[in-house]
Amino acid sequence: MTPRYLYLNGRILPYDEARIHVQSAAVKFGASVFEGLRAYWNPKQGELYVFRLKEHIDRLYDSLRLMRMEHSFAREELASSILEVLRKNEFREDVHIRQSAYVEADGDIDATGPVGLAVDARPRKLTTKAGITACVSSWTRISDGSMPPRIKCSANYQNSRLASLEAKTNGYEGALILSSRGKLSEAPGACCFVVRRGVPITPPVTADILESVTRATLLELFRKELGQSPEEREVDRTELYVAEEAFLCGSGWEITPVVSIDKLPLGDGTQPGPVTRAIQACYFAVVRGEKPEYRSWLTPVYGRGELRAS
Repeated sequence: MTPRYLYLNGRILPYDEARIHVQSAAVKFGASVFEGLRAYWNPKQGELYVFRLKEHIDRLYDSLRLMRMEHSFAREELASSILEVLRKNEFREDVHIRQSAYVEADGDIDATGPVGLAVDARPRKLTTKAGITACVSSWTRISDGSMPPRIKCSANYQNSRLASLEAKTNGYEGALILSSRGKLSEAPGACCFVVRRGVPITPPVTADILESVTRATLLELFRKELGQSPEEREVDRTELYVAEEAFLCGSGWEITPVVSIDKLPLGDGTQPGPVTRAIQACYFAVVRGEKPEYRSWLTPVYGRGELRAS
């Protein structure tokens, strides 16, 4: 569904009026960075909550720094641009938000500014699939020595796009990408967890993964809410095949179970396992404001709560 309004360089505009030039460095060279966030509607409370707004803004600052983009965005501006768009569209449902910073200059590949800011938000329902089928991609994950995978640079996602297109062409619903060392890195647009002998395991941040806000959230929830000790370590390809469970996580993917890898079933091959179901239930309760102890992670859109990104 196309929203009615979006944010572009300090203004709320009708969706069809937002433009950037075809000769901008963002278009010509992929000189842009972005954040993907979620906002969740709680009908009982009559409130829309943006999840972990501060952490997403922190990561956008990291992306701008690493890509040497010259800007003057204050944190308050980055936060308010998101809230303005949500309020103007009067969302009363779950929403996915994309905040992009891009080099507007019509210049050379090394142009660093001026930098524009855009925010798009549109309805997106919770993940409802019982599980997806995945393959191990023949494409190798980009490395920190080639492009910075720990941040959300738009150009990085060509690596994910190739893996995703390959998977879909071969009849799978998703892909898992290995690093140049042959270890599990991540999925297109999502981090990965596997479960072995009941223990959740995820590759470390040095495995050429995005420094995922959702991944960090789940690690904390596993420890505090489920009483488990998740492991952050390298994962071999063959461990994927002998795992009991696996799932993808991210703002876009939320928590999406994987029920088979390279046509080898995980568990019964049709439904998510108990660890995946438990962390799903916990996560969705947190993001909707049903666990008061995690309210500091939520920024209310329509209420009078303190802006938590300041």
